[in-house]
Amino acid sequence: RYREAMTRPNITVSETYTGHVEPHTAARRTLSDASIVKASVGPMDNNAYLVTCAKTGKTLLIDAANDPEILLSLIEANAPKLDLIVTTHQHRDHWQALAAVAKVTGAPTAANRLDAGALPVVPDRILADGDTINIGKLTFDVIHLRGHTPGSIALALRSADGVTHLFTGDCLFPGGVGKTWQPGDFETLLGDVTRKVFAVHDDATVVYPGHGDDTTLGAERPNLPAWRQRGW
Repeated sequence: RYREAMTRPNITVSETYTGHVEPHTAARRTLSDASIVKASVGPMDNNAYLVTCAKTGKTLLIDAANDPEILLSLIEANAPKLDLIVTTHQHRDHWQALAAVAKVTGAPTAANRLDAGALPVVPDRILADGDTINIGKLTFDVIHLRGHTPGSIALALRSADGVTHLFTGDCLFPGGVGKTWQPGDFETLLGDVTRKVFAVHDDATVVYPGHGDDTTLGAERPNLPAWRQRGW
């Protein structure tokens, strides 16, 4: 379905999932109702995620960040029913493959209104806080987290296993929230993350960030006061 004049590398997806992937590699986490393929692309170790419904094969791509040939190879081999591409925020390193992947696959795209203007394609769907995204039998809750950018969003998937899987873009990482630039933005971001993420989801929640390794809310929660005190 996705054949086009583009060299496709053969990317092996490891079935051993640790939350860490080396550059230009991928690994799969298998849940009872979904699979999550995490790939590291581009020079900034950006994470792209393919989340596939086990019952229907329909897939959500979170951040077509870079290396379109790698992403298209992964999609062709692992996610032939690409339903939607969500961009978590407007920063260039998170959408450099977006136009190419959307063109080849024909999949619609989505983003928050406040960040949509910076993207290379006009989103087919605008996502707001509290929206839901249905991919096959999977449901993702949209969480608007201000501060890193005006329109940054996270996506929360509650699996049939009872664990929430939270895709945070650049808003939450192991060891802190995302980078901020303007006065007041750090307080805004930490406030939104505290109120909309830590106050809502339990310690078992797995965090899948836009760069680097996974973490859990339980591992990060004790550090919230220290983050607030240090101011970043």
